[in-house]
Amino acid sequence: MMWHGTSLGAAVLALTGVQSVAIGQTALDRSRPPALGTPSKVSLPPIVTRELPNGLKLMIVEHHEIPIADFVLIVGSGGTVDPAQKVGVANLTSTMLTEGTTTRSSLEIADQIAYLGISLGAGSNWDASTISLHTPTAQMDSALALLADVTLRPSFPQTEFERIRKDRLTNLLQLKDRPTAIANQAYSAILYGSNHPYGRSLIGTEASIVALSTADLQGFYRAHFHPNNATLIVVGDVKPDQVEAKVRTLFGGWQRGTLPSINLAEAPKAGRTTVYLVDKPGAAQSSFRIGSIGVPRSTTDYFALSVMNTILGGSFTSRLMQNLRETHGYTYGARSSFDMRRAAGPFTASAEVVAAKTDSGLIEFMKELNAIRDTVPTLELSKAKRYMQLGLPSDFETTQQIANALVPVALYNLPLDYYNNYVQNVEAVTQADVQRVARRYIDPASLAIVVVGDRKSIEQGLKAVNAGPIMVRDFFGQPVSQ
Repeated sequence: MMWHGTSLGAAVLALTGVQSVAIGQTALDRSRPPALGTPSKVSLPPIVTRELPNGLKLMIVEHHEIPIADFVLIVGSGGTVDPAQKVGVANLTSTMLTEGTTTRSSLEIADQIAYLGISLGAGSNWDASTISLHTPTAQMDSALALLADVTLRPSFPQTEFERIRKDRLTNLLQLKDRPTAIANQAYSAILYGSNHPYGRSLIGTEASIVALSTADLQGFYRAHFHPNNATLIVVGDVKPDQVEAKVRTLFGGWQRGTLPSINLAEAPKAGRTTVYLVDKPGAAQSSFRIGSIGVPRSTTDYFALSVMNTILGGSFTSRLMQNLRETHGYTYGARSSFDMRRAAGPFTASAEVVAAKTDSGLIEFMKELNAIRDTVPTLELSKAKRYMQLGLPSDFETTQQIANALVPVALYNLPLDYYNNYVQNVEAVTQADVQRVARRYIDPASLAIVVVGDRKSIEQGLKAVNAGPIMVRDFFGQPVSQ
């Protein structure tokens, strides 16, 4: 599929093998779905790479269909490097970048964003902090100057920090009343423990947020926001030499720095399957989070795991969805995922199940987690691979989507031709590969099963399922006296 001079509709038709037919020329058989053609090789625009003397890397993709451009600045430090007593500092630091600089107040930044007709935002995840800019090329010079200002000269004003902190504390209080949020937090804490960053919260706790100060945010910024820890992705109506010159002018004075070493605590060893019950009195649903510690993004099993997970719970027609939703009607949706980070993130199967069917839902979960370890039928394997392959073009319809798709390429040092080889790598996955990774990474005898629900109405049913011993935990995954 070529991006230049080819419409999206024609590209999708070419990739799926579907032919355009004039109305009235051929009668459509609506009694069965159309046959999927053999996926074509995907050919995306070349990625031009540059590096400034200060270590800032550039990844540039020309996309001249409309006069816009997207920029994503990736700083390779996120919540993983939060100090244990300052959980949430990376997230708050990113949030505060657009709240004031040494040359602009928060309101002046907001006014300029509105005046230029651009969007500018910042955030963080486990592995990175990012600042994203979407701009018409006619406003690119002014927009890029604003991006440079919030990146290089944040002032972390006290008044804005107090406002953001108050909002964060309110948010945390609200999350304590949401079973889905409780399940997510307790699951991470139980799986990884409090000594591992992944066992904590990206947005912090009430205690950590109250204790943080603007000095902590400035300290995190000074330690991690260096050009030799950053990549700037540029996608849009630009020329590489032109955009490099603009970036050199604005970011060339950004000083290199020595990056702190990251020493992750070892994740706890898996034990026998255990049910962890978090009481939410009166809950109409039970929130399930079931799984174990998975794999890092660097795993050589990435494509085999992706295909296997698509079959298990990664699509609307997956086994978990068809079983718990379509066959039994226990939930609106059941899914599974491998959250792959620099270090091994969690494998999670999840659903919000009607309370009266909590025990039945657990039975069906365990049935599917056992069954995926058997050989998958050829037709099911083929369907999962086509789902992944034919869905790829929809991730590259806009400059913003292309820029976001390149973030993992930059962050995890993936090959520049990663997406060009995606279809072939998916196609190469075999039945034996799927069974091998399912048996290696999904062990029904060694799972953490977190259930958040009304304890008095669901505990006896969970005991009867006998999936494992039941332990009662709180919002933070800590033991509760029974």
